[in-house]
Amino acid sequence: MSEIKELQPENRIDHMTYLPDMEILEESDVQKQVIEKMEAYDYEKYTEQDVRQALARDVCTPEDFAALLSPAAMPLLEEMAQRAKQETRKHFGNSVYLFTPLYIANYCENYCIYCGFNCHNKIRRAKLNAEQIEQEMQAIAETGLQEILLLTGESRRMSDVKYIGEACKIARKYFKVIGLEVYPMNSDEYAYLHECGADYVTVFQETYHSDKYETLHLAGHKRIFPYRLNAQERALKGGMRGVGFAALLGLDDFRKDAFATGYHAWLLQRKYPHAEIAFSCPRLRPIINNDKINPKDVHEPQLLQVITAYRIFMPFANITISTRECARVRDHVIGIAATKISAGVSVGIGEHTQDNENVGDAQFEISDGRNVEEVYRAIQDAGLQPVMSDYIYV
Repeated sequence: MSEIKELQPENRIDHMTYLPDMEILEESDVQKQVIEKMEAYDYEKYTEQDVRQALARDVCTPEDFAALLSPAAMPLLEEMAQRAKQETRKHFGNSVYLFTPLYIANYCENYCIYCGFNCHNKIRRAKLNAEQIEQEMQAIAETGLQEILLLTGESRRMSDVKYIGEACKIARKYFKVIGLEVYPMNSDEYAYLHECGADYVTVFQETYHSDKYETLHLAGHKRIFPYRLNAQERALKGGMRGVGFAALLGLDDFRKDAFATGYHAWLLQRKYPHAEIAFSCPRLRPIINNDKINPKDVHEPQLLQVITAYRIFMPFANITISTRECARVRDHVIGIAATKISAGVSVGIGEHTQDNENVGDAQFEISDGRNVEEVYRAIQDAGLQPVMSDYIYV
């Protein structure tokens, strides 16, 4: 009964008010700038001429980026793709980096209505111990991959910072690059995880529209909109080398969310010039107990528009294309704008080595189940160079 009472609108915590354990970046106005710019973004005002002017510039401004995301840009998608391909080859050559995610736990304390891990969804929960994590990593490392992305459900109680730190220490034995996609933390906690071996942090803001965000996140720490939005800046203050940005395209107005995502990354790149910036472009996928969840109005042309706009606006940024997309789409975009691709993916808990009877359920359905060798070969067949790592530790 207490859980039901908590979810009633009149009993929900204020989604804009920090909880006592949450660090506030008093000196930062990044959130204010992002939200004001997004709310003022009227994508219907742009014309074909605005888009062509944006494509003609050597360096794009935020106003150019806004034009590239507008409906007026859709008829010029081929020109956008050609410009994006030019920028990708200029800054990354023919390289496409491979990695894989490893889900080490799926316990979650949030109630996000679109997510398979949400705390009210009846799924098999699991958490790998240190021995199981090492077994999983050994199996992944044997495929030749040298970059791993560690993920958990958002539960501090079941996957505390020390637990994630121990996973990072194990990962450092097998991989050259370690990413994290876990619950947002304070800057001192990010500093600790960086000391344990983590290189970068990715946080999906899901949507930058705070009113919509409130209706999607009904309970848990994730409900606090500003704490999540400022996670990347806290990670950089904690010493992380890189940060990743993403909106879950299809939750709300995808053009405004994509604009806010890009502008957020652009502001932090200017504030922290050393930071390595990355984008993901996930679309909604069906989840366990709800196979009707799908993105609103974000079809493949719109997805390509977002990806190419990111590349033209921030040509140095990595762009990841995940297994939420099918093999055909993924193979297409690595030839244009994406520079990182996952391979040999499992989004369940312990599926690389554990008996399937005992693993934890997946967060969402994947669309591309190819193994590392198959993705590696597909990159080569496209005339590109698969790269396992471009970092050397001395």
